[in-house]
Amino acid sequence: MPLRSTLLALLVPALLVSTLLVLFGQPTGALAAGLVTLAGSALALGTSRVAMERQLRALTQKTQSLAEGVMFPAGVERTDDLAQLEDAIDTLDDRLSTQNAALNQEARTLTAVLDGMAEGLWVTDAEGTVVRHNDALAEMLRPAQGAIVGQRPLALIRNEALNDAVARACQEGASTRLELTLEGLFSRTLAVRVTPVGRDLPGSAAVFHDVTELRRLEKVRKDFVANVSHELRTPITAIRGYAETLQGGALNDAQVAPRMVEIIHRQSERLSELVEDLLELSRLEAREMTFQRTEVPLALAVSRAAEGVRPKAEGKNQQIGLHIPPQLVALGDGRAIEQVLLNLLDNAVKYTPAGGRVDVDGAYEGGRCVVRVRDTGVGIEPKHLSRIFERFYRVDKGRSRDMGGTGLGLSIVKHLMGAMDGEVKVESQPNAGSTFVIFLPSAAGPTAATG
Repeated sequence: MPLRSTLLALLVPALLVSTLLVLFGQPTGALAAGLVTLAGSALALGTSRVAMERQLRALTQKTQSLAEGVMFPAGVERTDDLAQLEDAIDTLDDRLSTQNAALNQEARTLTAVLDGMAEGLWVTDAEGTVVRHNDALAEMLRPAQGAIVGQRPLALIRNEALNDAVARACQEGASTRLELTLEGLFSRTLAVRVTPVGRDLPGSAAVFHDVTELRRLEKVRKDFVANVSHELRTPITAIRGYAETLQGGALNDAQVAPRMVEIIHRQSERLSELVEDLLELSRLEAREMTFQRTEVPLALAVSRAAEGVRPKAEGKNQQIGLHIPPQLVALGDGRAIEQVLLNLLDNAVKYTPAGGRVDVDGAYEGGRCVVRVRDTGVGIEPKHLSRIFERFYRVDKGRSRDMGGTGLGLSIVKHLMGAMDGEVKVESQPNAGSTFVIFLPSAAGPTAATG
């Protein structure tokens, strides 16, 4: 309280009492009464001031407690003015608590949405320093230093184009699209869009799309088109060339014409096989083929497949040995199993030199039916084994085409086995032959299967 106000509060009552006593004819007691009144005013003022200070301290403590989120006990006597002030503070606290709860819920929702995204996201401040990111980005980048927040783009991804894009977004408000590759044990290709945050807010945002699988599929598609074009071009060129030769007059040559017609016929068959294999592979990959799950005696299936390649084996003086227990019964599609065995036996005969041998063994192992097709052929180098089931993949391109075939047989085998909940593997060494192993669900227990 200012000094002037304090003096007025003390002196006015004393002067008023003294003046009244003088007016009523009591001048001698005026001074004493004035002093008494002055003392009483001083005492009352002091008491009021102490009470006021106590209430103000209590109110200050309560305000601090509310600011710190701690409940302050009630019980302090209040004046009307202080009561109104305290009620106003309580009302303000309630409003702030409601707003804080709404903001916290909104922040939790936003965090859940961001962390639920498959795309990675980071937000930077005006200087380009990352201030926020989601879980997907942490999974993509896996930074060595662990933390992403507080890092600059160049420290997280060594890519000048991305760093420049973030700088342009922060300084010029420009948006940029780019694609980059993260090198490492498993390299990733990321499509990135960098934009300013917008709405007069400083900084930038970047969204990272993992397009690794998409780029791989694009490459597979391009390779497939190129391979199909090449495979189709070979027989078509031969057919067209010999047909033109025949049209040019060779048709009347009794010695040359039959040989050319035979070549045209052989190449047309190869072209037909290629188209049929492509259509079947396409249906398998699109899951358009229907498979019946029945009990298939593998001894009978292997015998039928062997009959299909036996003429070719006999032409090369090869021996085919079948060693399948009669009780070995698999669950699968009979036609598909025969096709798998026919493709494997055909490959074995094709790549086994004259006078060689092909053996087919069957057994019940680990709850599954296992069939092994062994040959004494040229074998396969280890570097090719992981890709041997890819479409059109050939270990020796020139030799493979000379021996015939479309280059799709093993790929069809893999898809057929997958469709029947089976599996196919290969074991091979150069000049030591190859063993293709198929695993199929069993229709019988081990006792019945082994006999």
